[in-house]
Amino acid sequence: MEIRQMRYFMEVAKREHVTEAADALHVAQSSVSRQLFNLESELGVDLFIREGRRVKLTPIGKIFLDRVTQAMNMIGEAEREVKEYLDPEKGTVRIAFPISLAAHVLPTAIYAFRKRYPEAKFQMRQALYRDLIDGVINGEFNLAMIAPVPEEEKKIKRKILFTERIVALLPIHHPFANRSAIQLLELKDDPFITLPEGTVFRKIALQACNELGFEPNIAFEGDDIDALKGLVAAGLGVALMPEVTLVDNFPRSTVKIPLVDPSVFRSIGVICPTQRKLLPTEQLFYNFLLEFYAQINDFSK
Repeated sequence: MEIRQMRYFMEVAKREHVTEAADALHVAQSSVSRQLFNLESELGVDLFIREGRRVKLTPIGKIFLDRVTQAMNMIGEAEREVKEYLDPEKGTVRIAFPISLAAHVLPTAIYAFRKRYPEAKFQMRQALYRDLIDGVINGEFNLAMIAPVPEEEKKIKRKILFTERIVALLPIHHPFANRSAIQLLELKDDPFITLPEGTVFRKIALQACNELGFEPNIAFEGDDIDALKGLVAAGLGVALMPEVTLVDNFPRSTVKIPLVDPSVFRSIGVICPTQRKLLPTEQLFYNFLLEFYAQINDFSK
């Protein structure tokens, strides 16, 4: 089994079309077909169901694709590790993140890191909460910033960088708009605006309400944080928001009010695999994150 065969196999599996895969690989279609035939002959199984030049993975083909993807990720990491071993300050950090950390938290950390290591490079990927955890476990990436930090995941190492307040975002003409703080229970009769079902932050918001004995009236859902801001700005309801998402993008026709009795928080941190070592530049960035936020936390106190 050759690396070339695995790369051809992965491209065909991705595109489900031999000719399109060959075009993407910049090789002849006959070369791709021949390598797939050799691979299937060597393994003794059919990896694809063929419908002309269109193909679909067989059940064993899907299992093989998962294993090959993991193997190719490890080979790619090995190649990068050799290069970065010589000069980790010029290597690449592959990191994933949720949308709520995209506007301020991650860019701030990267900016500070590149001031110290200006030749370091980044490959960034936005993902949903569960995909962040699974991506670290299966080797799609080695680092992910995440909020909240997961508590029970055996195959990842977690580190809380800081905790942030959850605040209420209200339309500017709301009766509580001039208050310096409000109790969450005071909003029980307001229409709520939330992220879609299944998102982690929605669970945090609903749990905070449920612990006070009320089920919020969810009037609208937005696909992302910016959508929630827009709906609140239009006067359609109130929303609970991570305070960090309002640092650089704050709609004029809204006000943010701290929550008290109880205050609501979420943890923000970084996760990495327990079963793989970080690459040299990734380790450099990981150590920097711990130092950077430790300094900020000390200053805040």
